[in-house]
Amino acid sequence: MAIKPLALTARTVTNALGRGLAASLSALRRGESGLRPCDFEDAALETWIGRVAGLEDEPLRGDFAAFDCRNNRLARLGLEQDGFAAAVAAARARYGPERVGVFVGTSTSGIGATEQAYRQRDPASGALPENFDYQHTHNVFSVADFTRSWLDLNGVALAISTACSSSAKAFASAWRQMSAGFCDAAVVGGVDSLCLTTLYGFHALGLASPRPCRPWDRERDGLNVGEAAGFALLEWAEPEDRRVVLRGYGESSDAHHMTAAHPEGAGAALAMEQALARADIAPERIDYINLHGTATPSNDAAEDRAVLRVFGADTPCSSTKGWTGHTLGAAGITEAIFVSLCLEQGLVPASLNTRQRDPELGAGVVLENRERPLLWAMSNSFGFGGTNCSLLFGRNDG
Repeated sequence: MAIKPLALTARTVTNALGRGLAASLSALRRGESGLRPCDFEDAALETWIGRVAGLEDEPLRGDFAAFDCRNNRLARLGLEQDGFAAAVAAARARYGPERVGVFVGTSTSGIGATEQAYRQRDPASGALPENFDYQHTHNVFSVADFTRSWLDLNGVALAISTACSSSAKAFASAWRQMSAGFCDAAVVGGVDSLCLTTLYGFHALGLASPRPCRPWDRERDGLNVGEAAGFALLEWAEPEDRRVVLRGYGESSDAHHMTAAHPEGAGAALAMEQALARADIAPERIDYINLHGTATPSNDAAEDRAVLRVFGADTPCSSTKGWTGHTLGAAGITEAIFVSLCLEQGLVPASLNTRQRDPELGAGVVLENRERPLLWAMSNSFGFGGTNCSLLFGRNDG
């Protein structure tokens, strides 16, 4: 029995490609990347990043000044696009502010504010600056708290931090909370911003590429860190609703290693199988898979084995991280929204920057954009520690 579907009644995404849905869709069609050589603060690293322009000049003020940090600035910027806040206001009026939940994924939240605070310690005592506000910046719940405050909501609110699957798992959490009756609608999202912790952290792990990332390429050598904010408003789908709907989700924790994926993709395969089972859909009916596709040698190989196990070699798939970089806790929502656009537009995007597929990998990775009708598509998000999530979306007339 398939689960009851949730309609994406509003959505928005902001990343290195620009602000709002139109900027991302246009770049996907043109094959134009948002990656740039690293120019973040004083990071002396030979790598590329997916940076959102202008955040440094757009502080939070007034009633929201306590929340001011790069991450919450990015959240505000995302919430202002595509009429999203107005759509949530209409849902708030329909259901009541206490009946609209907020579920936001992030990995590092506003840790950049703490980095800056430590740079400004008192040289004698080591004390942090008096204006440093951990609760409203670095705290993992900060971005969920900011989101519900900005949208004037006071229902259930959760911050989800499971590394790179965080904002994909936000969809699963929202479905469970709505099914249990704790809310009638949900704002799901993800926000992660550039900071020195992630840039130097991935560099220390040997995972940051000195060039634009190449998912599934025979010469792939690592990822590019990006930043993004994305949000969707979820409401129970009506039979006549023709919007994109969440049809299934799958979660697993393979706990193979702190950072490395299970070499055979065991947890990844389980997440995809669960999503198919919850949607009551056979694998051969899936028209497109948006791969996690970080472009690291081991992760792409593990995901490839999982995709071959579940789908075989014929299902078209690609990674869109060549456009945005790996946006970490915001990757799930960013790529879920990309999938929703692909379903509506009939677009299978290529894996940007991938020049020659690794001959040892067998998944059906697409190297050029394809235009074709799509009814069902999956989005994969797999994080450190084996925290895996797959989301299955479809057209409600499918």
